[in-house]
Amino acid sequence: MKGLPGYLLYRMLSGLFGLLPAPAVRVTGRGLGLGLSYVAGKKMDLLRRHMRRVMGPDPSDDEITAAGREMFASYGRYWAEVFWFRPRRKDDVVSRARATGLDAVFEAKRQGRGIVFAVPHMGNWEVAGSLAETLNLDVLSVAEDLPNHRITDWFVKTRAAYNIEIIIAGRGSTTPPLVRALRNAQVVALVADRDVNGRGIEVEFFGEKTTMPAGPVSLALMTGAAIFPIGSYFDGAGYLFPCQPELTIPEDDDRSERIRLGTQALAHAYEDLIREKPTDWHLFSPNWPSDRTAGDSQG
Repeated sequence: MKGLPGYLLYRMLSGLFGLLPAPAVRVTGRGLGLGLSYVAGKKMDLLRRHMRRVMGPDPSDDEITAAGREMFASYGRYWAEVFWFRPRRKDDVVSRARATGLDAVFEAKRQGRGIVFAVPHMGNWEVAGSLAETLNLDVLSVAEDLPNHRITDWFVKTRAAYNIEIIIAGRGSTTPPLVRALRNAQVVALVADRDVNGRGIEVEFFGEKTTMPAGPVSLALMTGAAIFPIGSYFDGAGYLFPCQPELTIPEDDDRSERIRLGTQALAHAYEDLIREKPTDWHLFSPNWPSDRTAGDSQG
């Protein structure tokens, strides 16, 4: 929905979910998402293809379908939590969140290097902002500008409550503030498993060619920042954020080739994170050329 009606719908849902206790929010969100999977025929076809790539040829058609339905349930929980969250609930959320593998992150920060957290669309990654605040890792991120600017501004305020500062792509250049932050040894989080603008780097991702944003690798090469691929999983009633070791960008005399090789290395790191819990991967859009030739619309 566009304009004021769409914005008012978001505010209404925020009000309704805000009345519920956390367990009811999780159950309701998952239930609504699961129910939607039974009426979203074309979208389920798309998710089956995604899960077939991730899970390989061994699972049965029924297992692939079950995984697609679980993706809907996970995504439903995510949206329910977005509508439910209030600043007063931050302590409760953080108490149920944990991160692993952060020693190398703190070492890079001690050395005065910037940090790039490269994150796939998984779980509830906004919770990581609140957890990072408790670890003295304030987060700067980038979000796309939605057609409904009121909703975009609402998201900015919501994520600010999670302690995530947002730069909106399309409202001026995003590169200078990101470079400045990284050169000041700050943390930049980039959700970079999907090429939104179609100008990304070709990579092989789950055995098939597609494109992926070059931003994380380009920024690291410009600033000397360390890139850490990090996952975001639902973990029962809580959240788990496993941080992988620092991404190694292969050496090459040609900078463009280094960006290509580094982006491919990041794609493989994302594969490892997604395979750990594929149904928490919220990829509901066509992502490979074959998705589009199969007749799916961009969603």
